[in-house]
Amino acid sequence: MRDEIAKFEQAGIQPFGVNPAGVGSHVRYVEKFKFPFPLLSDADRTIAKAYRALKEDGRGIQRTVYVVAKDGTVAFAQRGAPPVDEIVAAAPGRAT
Repeated sequence: MRDEIAKFEQAGIQPFGVNPAGVGSHVRYVEKFKFPFPLLSDADRTIAKAYRALKEDGRGIQRTVYVVAKDGTVAFAQRGAPPVDEIVAAAPGRAT
């Protein structure tokens, strides 16, 4: 995502990451890897649970990508790390 941020910007998508690490850890991680998008802390895993990204153990996080439209509907959902072009193609308002 970092290396292809221009594709997200052109599609009007604001990417961000969510994981259970603390805010301080995220600041260091963003600086280290020069992420041009924010990381959100989900220490109690509420977001992961709501988006069904928890592993069976209820603690681990399964990488999952969502595109949420401005009206709150889910336009794309996939486990793993799908290709950026596939994510961007699902952006609301884009011709497919």
